[in-house]
Amino acid sequence: MTIWRALSAATVAIVTLCIPAGPALARAGCFDRRTEPYTSVVDSHVHLRPFGGQGIPLTEMGDYWRRSGVRYVNLYGIGQILPTDSPCTYYLDCPGTPVLPSMKNDMDNVHDVMATKVDGVRMTLSMTFPDLAHPAGVVDRIHELDSAYPGQFSWMGEVNLIKQAILPNQAEPATLDDIAGWWPFMDELRRRDIPITIHSDLGNDAEPLKFLNLMETVLALYPNNKIVWAHMGLSEQLTTIPPRLHIDTLRRLMDQYPNLYLDIAWRVLEDNCFCNESSRAEYVPFLNDYSSRIIPGTDFVASRKKTFAVYQEELDATSHINKFLSDKAFRDVALGQSYFGLLGLPDQAPPICAA
Repeated sequence: MTIWRALSAATVAIVTLCIPAGPALARAGCFDRRTEPYTSVVDSHVHLRPFGGQGIPLTEMGDYWRRSGVRYVNLYGIGQILPTDSPCTYYLDCPGTPVLPSMKNDMDNVHDVMATKVDGVRMTLSMTFPDLAHPAGVVDRIHELDSAYPGQFSWMGEVNLIKQAILPNQAEPATLDDIAGWWPFMDELRRRDIPITIHSDLGNDAEPLKFLNLMETVLALYPNNKIVWAHMGLSEQLTTIPPRLHIDTLRRLMDQYPNLYLDIAWRVLEDNCFCNESSRAEYVPFLNDYSSRIIPGTDFVASRKKTFAVYQEELDATSHINKFLSDKAFRDVALGQSYFGLLGLPDQAPPICAA
């Protein structure tokens, strides 16, 4: 059995990560892609709380992660939740029902983490409460969490800049003026070296780059913040963007802003971009080139209606692209090196065995 380096003492959960060894891994201390799973050991994008209704207990989610080989997770809440008296569990089922920003999920998550022993998994808590359309007061609420739960939160997001799917639920997207008003909390995050994951739709099928100016403004105003762009800017409203247009847009921004990272969570990427052989052939070189800034995840929403089989399917779908990556990119993405670098962890992914 090969043991990766022990985790930082500042983490929420401290474990020594052991990966079951295949014959080559046991022999050479390396990861043999021919015999070992291609699924990612990092799930940086898990919503422990659903939009409404009951969630899956943390103890059960811990079992899901261990059974599937996931050893590092980011615990998101849902920043804009359905009313507690709503019978809905998913916003798309209830157009017209408002989804409103709240700190409830973040406090529920931290209470669970502090009260629950989850062996073998390093959990990172994320602040999901900020309302990006009304940034005043975000720093005060960060300090409230600091005071109540010192040292527990080391990520922010997923927060919504523009998410077309929740517009029918009275969600208010941020404007350019709103973005300019983020500077107090963005400065706080920069000082603490805390990454922020932003959901910002690139556009839609009618206008693929309709909202690009919003993310470009964020990057231009806050170039020293570690910004993770969720889902590479894609969504269910944008599934037909030409791969070359998408890749060229991302490549330009990645080159211009070295603190920009891309989240490849959510199966919308696999189902609409990576599963097609011709489009995958265009995306893989891009992912290889920028692998040290590509962060994996499932975007699993832990509703009680879901089971381990659902989680496993989501992990498999969002990890499928790993099979086609170069050895360096596989180590960065699937084995977590890019995630370790982003969080400043001392952990090191194992080297890839020579063919």
